[in-house]
Amino acid sequence: MKTSELFSLRDRVALITGGSRGLGLQIAEALGEMGARVVLTARKQNELDEAAAHLTSLGIDAVTLACDLQNLQVAQSLPERVLERCKRLDILVNNAGATWGASADTHPLDAWHKIINLNLNAVFALTQAAAQQAMIPAQRGRIINIASIAGLRGTDPTFMATVAYNTSKAGIVNFTRQIAVEWARHGITANAIAPGVFPTKMTRGTLDKSSQFILDHTPLRRFGGEDDLKGVAVLLASDASSYITGQTIAVDGGMTAL
Repeated sequence: MKTSELFSLRDRVALITGGSRGLGLQIAEALGEMGARVVLTARKQNELDEAAAHLTSLGIDAVTLACDLQNLQVAQSLPERVLERCKRLDILVNNAGATWGASADTHPLDAWHKIINLNLNAVFALTQAAAQQAMIPAQRGRIINIASIAGLRGTDPTFMATVAYNTSKAGIVNFTRQIAVEWARHGITANAIAPGVFPTKMTRGTLDKSSQFILDHTPLRRFGGEDDLKGVAVLLASDASSYITGQTIAVDGGMTAL
């Protein structure tokens, strides 16, 4: 097979949660440019409409489904909605997430539950349903979970005091390993991307107070850019990664190499 064919996503359908902005929209651009039909989901329909208009302007086939993944029943029903609209579901990108700035000794319990529910529980509910309803019957699939370098190690609290977020992302890393092992026999691969610091709405507060700290601890001496996740996302979504599963790839300018 030609290398260009290995990376092609023609005729594939990709569901991207939190796809209306930030990293999710960047990934949607990448998968769409390689031929996938992208299904974006987020809570706010107006933001989804703006994202879909942007993708359409690039020649990408985009579908939107508004939903709140904090409701686990909604998360479980989402693959069925995708199948109704698109008849198939080949790629799942679990990108939606939230954070809360607080150290372990001050973190509110209700905020802990909120972060764990969206970042971990909803990912499980959606991924399980996608596997049951689409990928296992098709005997193929690509699952890409967006973790974080904060899930790979402890973080200096002067830089990032986000104990619930860090814990949830560490959970995503091992969840990815486990489903990769369990579902390999169904032709499903599962991998995670662990971004470093990218300027997004979620990271605005961290950048405001810790920009120099971050740059000093990043060998490439810059933040993540709008194209820096695209290559690895296409790799993990395509046939080029058919022998890669259970892995977490840090895209962080070398921060975790220090």
